[in-house]
Amino acid sequence: MTVLLHISDTHFGTEQPKVVTALQALARELAPDAVVHSGDITQRARPAEFEAARRFCDSLGVANLLTLPGNHDIPLYNLAARLFNPYAGYRAAFGAELEPEIDLPDLLLVGVNTTRPERHKDGEVSSAQVQRVVRRLGGARRGQLRVVVTHQPACVMREEDEKDRLHGGEAAVQAWSRAGADLVLGGHIHLPYVSDLCQRAAGTPRALYCLQAGTAVSHRVRHGTPNSVNVVRWQPPAEGAPRSCTVERWDYDLADERFERTHQRELVLGA
Repeated sequence: MTVLLHISDTHFGTEQPKVVTALQALARELAPDAVVHSGDITQRARPAEFEAARRFCDSLGVANLLTLPGNHDIPLYNLAARLFNPYAGYRAAFGAELEPEIDLPDLLLVGVNTTRPERHKDGEVSSAQVQRVVRRLGGARRGQLRVVVTHQPACVMREEDEKDRLHGGEAAVQAWSRAGADLVLGGHIHLPYVSDLCQRAAGTPRALYCLQAGTAVSHRVRHGTPNSVNVVRWQPPAEGAPRSCTVERWDYDLADERFERTHQRELVLGA
């Protein structure tokens, strides 16, 4: 079985040491095959914050790590850096590639950089990015769980979050659904949920789920939810058998100072 740990919005610079320690312990317990960090790695894109975030990611001891920049990983107050070299700090810590991929025997992860320095906190996916992902999904194998990762959410559950939805996201999920994506992972709004996009996005022709993560270790929790992360478990089916995966939400328990599984859901996937 392949295990994927999905974290987001760590906002290093606002991290809570006890929660960091608990997440490190969870990673040791789960021994995931891959870790996805879907952005807002730092609070203000400062070098010391990126360095702390890199040390944390390394401490998880997982060889396959996919990270994306979030809007907080672009300088806010240093206007020259924001205009002319917005990803310098991110690249120094996490490498030059802003749209990384991980291709494992049972898992395909495709990252999409949805940040736009000129948009401040809003995200966007371009038609060229949509088509790049479509082409990549076209080469996936049936034994792979096919996962697209963005920072801003591809879909939202509440009307008040509509302003934070990914610009171009509706057309993107329709195209990615047709191309064979199973999950779209995101963060940004610090609200964990699973959404069936066939029910929420008109024209989504194939089972596709939006899996959103809360804030992993920051004190910037919102919406009455604690620090949380997601875990995805995937077992390739036997020939002719239906495809499915299990998604779990693990919340930080303040009393026990550890992450505990609080939600579990089996998702029926497309063929």
